[in-house]
Amino acid sequence: MQVLQKTQTIVRYQKPNGKASYGIVEDNEILQLSSDFAEIVNNDLKFDGVRVKYSDVKILEPVIPSKVVNFGWTYAGHAKETGGTANLKEPFLFLKPTSSLIPDQGEIILPSPDLTQQVELEGEVAIVIGKRAKNVKEEEAMDYVFGYTLFNDVTARDLTKTDPQFTRGKGFDTFGPLGPCIVTGLDPTNLRIVTKLNGTVVQDGNTNQMSLSIPFLISWISQVMTLEPGDVLATGSPSGSCPMKSGDVVVVEVEQIGKLCNFVK
Repeated sequence: MQVLQKTQTIVRYQKPNGKASYGIVEDNEILQLSSDFAEIVNNDLKFDGVRVKYSDVKILEPVIPSKVVNFGWTYAGHAKETGGTANLKEPFLFLKPTSSLIPDQGEIILPSPDLTQQVELEGEVAIVIGKRAKNVKEEEAMDYVFGYTLFNDVTARDLTKTDPQFTRGKGFDTFGPLGPCIVTGLDPTNLRIVTKLNGTVVQDGNTNQMSLSIPFLISWISQVMTLEPGDVLATGSPSGSCPMKSGDVVVVEVEQIGKLCNFVK
């Protein structure tokens, strides 16, 4: 059994036989694990002796969550550009269905123009929960974090501006790119978030700009709902959200985590 190091990059991928497996990324290779997610979060890493090239496998969403929790307007600039309220004492809360999730290199499918004509990107850092959390104290909240990944909170902005709540505008299939990996042991308080659209930087923010801290967000949401291992908490988007069109390529990059690349169709 291997021991999970403080900082480790973990991926979930599809093997040639079609089955999914977890592995630890080392340079350009993946050390394949026979451990499932529950074992991994409990530091029970079983390396099965197989090494595969990262470029030879299909990377999947790094986790299968029971829910995707989204915190809105945690960055003042993004709140202002979307007509929200900056510097809230509590976050704007919404959920995304797990049916919205797609992996790195997956396709964002634009809905029919009859449904929406303004689909925008939002690059974010997301938390992956490592153990069940309910009524967690803020000072203990980080003990419930397994690691961090990237999220693109794709949004039908015209719908979120007119609907009384965000479910429709946030919930279309493929509106939740997630990945490509989970990185453990990071300090999330000073991570640069850069989103590029067709190679042009459209978002350039930092988690140090968040108006609400990650421990506060975890504690706050745990008073509302029980968080299960593998649940994803998207921490909000910096300013620069902008429309995407068919043929576009969007890349969310966060230092120390990686790049999440998706193709708009």
